[in-house]
Amino acid sequence: MEIIPGDISDPFVCDKAMRGVEGVYHLAAFKFVGLAETEVKTCVESNVVGTLNLLAATRVHKPRFVVGVSTDKAMHVNGVYGATKMLQERLFREYEDINPATKYRTVRYGNVLYSTGSVLCKWRDKLQRGEEVVLTDPNATRFYWTVDQAVDLIFKCLEVARDSSPFVTHMKAMRIGDLLDAMVEKYAQGTPKIKTIGLQAGENMHEQIMEGQDSSMVERFTKEEILQLI
Repeated sequence: MEIIPGDISDPFVCDKAMRGVEGVYHLAAFKFVGLAETEVKTCVESNVVGTLNLLAATRVHKPRFVVGVSTDKAMHVNGVYGATKMLQERLFREYEDINPATKYRTVRYGNVLYSTGSVLCKWRDKLQRGEEVVLTDPNATRFYWTVDQAVDLIFKCLEVARDSSPFVTHMKAMRIGDLLDAMVEKYAQGTPKIKTIGLQAGENMHEQIMEGQDSSMVERFTKEEILQLI
């Protein structure tokens, strides 16, 4: 593995990184939903300008494939982060038309358990320290799965998908209140302090992974399953 440090919003970096490669897995993203609402320029530079730089380099170097990772928040846009990911999906579709030498693929999924910045990390640490935990809306639902499942889907997308249309798979969901209850049971030191603040800017009550299917409609994780996952 060769590490090339740099900013994806710099076209020189993208061009340099793509020289001589067979394929690209595009995972670079500014993915913090709340922060994206106040740091709009930074989010756009990473998720939109960075994607444009990457895709422009594919026309020059023509790798065999490019797989872009998207999100359920691109399906029903209600914030800056979801909007940038929706644009990423559209850009992949456009480059598919103008550069047939490269396979452009998009995989779309929900929240990854214990990924960087995950609410699970914050809740676990605060519960173990006996500090106050912040909850948005206990009735909100979210698609969740593990890091291994997320990685597997990236490779499955490359193997199975036939075009740049978002590749999705069956996903189970959790009610946020149920997730917190399980976290409290597993990690709390004493009686936890919980502050409910309601949904924040850019957040949906339920996420939509594909047309006609949102996180309130699909199979839910049981309490026992959640305890095993966390």
